[in-house]
Amino acid sequence: MQFFRPNVVSLAVALGCAVGVSSGHAADLLSGFGADGVYGELAMQPNDDSSSSLLNLPFAINFFGNTYDKFYVNNNGNITFNSPLSGYTPIPFPIANQPAIAPWWADVDTRGTHLNASGAYLGTNNIYVGSPNANTVVITWDKVGYYRAETNKINDFQLVIRNRADTGAGNFDFDFRYKQLEWTTGSASSSGGVNGLGGIPAQAGYDNGLGTHYSALPGSLSGDVLNLVNTSNVSPDTPGLWTFAVRNGETPGQSASNPLLPVIIDGAFNFEFNVALDQRVWIDPVVAVGYDYDLSSTDPEQSFASVVIDTVVGDGLYDIFAWDGTQFNLVGDNIASGTIFTFGEGVRRFRINDIEQEAELDPTSPVAFVTGLTFGKAGNVGVTQTPLTVTTVPEPSSVSLAVLGLLLVGGGLRRGARRQA
Repeated sequence: MQFFRPNVVSLAVALGCAVGVSSGHAADLLSGFGADGVYGELAMQPNDDSSSSLLNLPFAINFFGNTYDKFYVNNNGNITFNSPLSGYTPIPFPIANQPAIAPWWADVDTRGTHLNASGAYLGTNNIYVGSPNANTVVITWDKVGYYRAETNKINDFQLVIRNRADTGAGNFDFDFRYKQLEWTTGSASSSGGVNGLGGIPAQAGYDNGLGTHYSALPGSLSGDVLNLVNTSNVSPDTPGLWTFAVRNGETPGQSASNPLLPVIIDGAFNFEFNVALDQRVWIDPVVAVGYDYDLSSTDPEQSFASVVIDTVVGDGLYDIFAWDGTQFNLVGDNIASGTIFTFGEGVRRFRINDIEQEAELDPTSPVAFVTGLTFGKAGNVGVTQTPLTVTTVPEPSSVSLAVLGLLLVGGGLRRGARRQA
């Protein structure tokens, strides 16, 4: 069985969210460490497109098969490992020979000063590197402005790298923490922004530089990237916090033990990613007694080829239903956990049901139910996954989606959290 290697994972965000919200509705930044202010040491002097010197990591990380213990901090919202990166207009991932982690790749300019109408100083507009302890490195873009030296809009965000050698040599986690996001684009001719918006907006995500492991967060390279401050792949209660686990050089989705986790919006989950034929992607949805999958937001020729459930919940037996355009029909009865169920010629919608109510699954837990999917063809996939709760699940073979009130949300496959029995 091949595990899916997610080439592009961009988790869809709900439309209409507010942007540039205050810290009361976003992730707090880690602080209180280092000699040069609350965020550590100054990474570099105020500049437009410069980078730090080569810095030491206090621990080695296995970043998609390559081990690094040094890195560069680049002014324009990212870190790299092989060489500095001066590019101020984000290039869609993947980028050859440039492994990078980018919480906000855009045209940061730290030469401006934050002054209010009375001329009072309001913020630092600097970049800091700190190490609160031997197992954590924090890079902070502290109230940074955009090109040319503009500070009428500011972004306040962090990259946190955590040593997880306790789970295996080279393993690590990294977090993106967004406290405030107000601008997406510099005013350079190639990026085309006006007053911090428009043009070619910021990209957030990571890339191993080999074209095999990369991910762009929701809204990247569009104005919707500002919504990262309001959404999370951790919990609906942690807006602005995005976290990723790298285990054995692999990112979430490549194994059942490290599945993709969801953005939970309006009770459903969105994922959007590229797949290679016959590769399997592992996702982790939040559900109560079942859940629906729908491919209506993607290529009309795409289909689900197979599904396998990794987690044993209750008796570990599940029913699988396929949608015929009018209703769900039973196609797999008492399918055991760990069994690969194949859909023959493929289906556009299906449902997994018969998860015992007695298991009392928590629909907000991110650590409970893992599912592997394969698809009928390679290319971009967008799937909506809608959980079925105890109060909305009569016999599904005779009840339509409309009766259940399951409004399938488009724009990518929403990653849900795992249930706990």
